[in-house]
Amino acid sequence: MRRPARVDAVSLLRISDEVRTALAERRPVVALETTLVAHGFPSPDGVEVAAASESAVRAVGAVPATVGVLDGAIRVGLDADELERFTPAARKLGPRDLAGCAVAGDVGATTVGGTLAVARAVGIRFLGTGGIGGVHRGGPPLDISADLVALATARVLVVCSGAKSLLDIPATSELLETLGVPVLGYRTETVPLFYAAAGGPPASERVDDVVTAARIAAAHWSLGGAGLVLAQPPPESLDVSSLIEDALEEAARRGIAGQEVTPFVLASLHERSGGRTLEVNRALIVANARLAGELSVAFAAL
Repeated sequence: MRRPARVDAVSLLRISDEVRTALAERRPVVALETTLVAHGFPSPDGVEVAAASESAVRAVGAVPATVGVLDGAIRVGLDADELERFTPAARKLGPRDLAGCAVAGDVGATTVGGTLAVARAVGIRFLGTGGIGGVHRGGPPLDISADLVALATARVLVVCSGAKSLLDIPATSELLETLGVPVLGYRTETVPLFYAAAGGPPASERVDDVVTAARIAAAHWSLGGAGLVLAQPPPESLDVSSLIEDALEEAARRGIAGQEVTPFVLASLHERSGGRTLEVNRALIVANARLAGELSVAFAAL
């Protein structure tokens, strides 16, 4: 009987030559997720946002490492043709799903938590994204995103615009504190609410430049800490709280739950805001990728 092929970390991980060389030379690298490509925007906007994010990272002197599962491997660093394969049919992957998706040979788009797990495995210290997951509203049962556990275990700093607005923000903030995850405010005293710049909980520390943020990250890791969040307000502030409430109520009426809630709410917001949330979402994702690149460059120079 023929034995199945051996499966280990080496065979599961496929790192692009560019990313591998950058890591070996200790040059700045930024991880980027693929869920936003497959599920965060209507096609083909997601691919365009991913390409713009990669360009923003390159523009400041860092190497982008977009993460996803293709052809039986967890890919770190994707080309333009590979990005096109992350359609809405792609599986949505948290940390628990990576191995199963790769072995099954499916196409899988990584969430922040899934991307954090891969970044930890290959030694990438920075990740740029729109917003992190957290504690969902309602319950019981309590629905907590795997992003938070990944943050508590991976020595990676995530640049974002706070937690996604549809979440229970106070509960998410409390849980991040319990898990020992610093939430730094970039040029702000409070954590932004994704689309809205103001109104969030207090940041654990305000930082006004990337060198200070890089030094805090280095100190946190030297003390045995894991993940950090650097929260940057969106380039344009938009109050869509009432639209979010309406979308969540509609999701509940339709029986939409779990991983399907976020893409449903995002699609509803894009439609009901006349496309304004789509533009803000696009702008903040690219801005956060750029800031993550600047931070990785500053960290490499310490």
